Amino acid sequence: MAKTIMVVDDALSVRGLMSMSLENAGYQVIEACDGKDALNKLSGQDVHLIFVDIYMPNMDGMELIKNLKANPRYRLIPVVVLSKEGSPERKQEGQAVGAKAWIVKPFKPKTILDVVKKIIG
Repeated sequence: MAKTIMVVDDALSVRGLMSMSLENAGYQVIEACDGKDALNKLSGQDVHLIFVDIYMPNMDGMELIKNLKANPRYRLIPVVVLSKEGSPERKQEGQAVGAKAWIVKPFKPKTILDVVKKIIG
């Protein structure tokens, strides 16, 4: 059975590129446009990895990660940040709230697939 990956980003183009790349590699993808949408769509889903943008309306990526890590059902799901922001301070903040990795935009689809394979196979 294919592993499921959630992509949370307010940019439709980023979600589309991610979904296409991941689906072509055999993964199932759930898309969400912000943190609140992600939490709603996670309900009852088995998700193996979550990609999160930092800057989004309604609930940003850092707040989403905090929510995920505070919930026993989602605490162990690895979270990878996708962001234009690449400062050491923001990366450290992401790590402190529970992000497993950080990818700076723009990115190549191969980079995404390499990270996915390294984290969940």
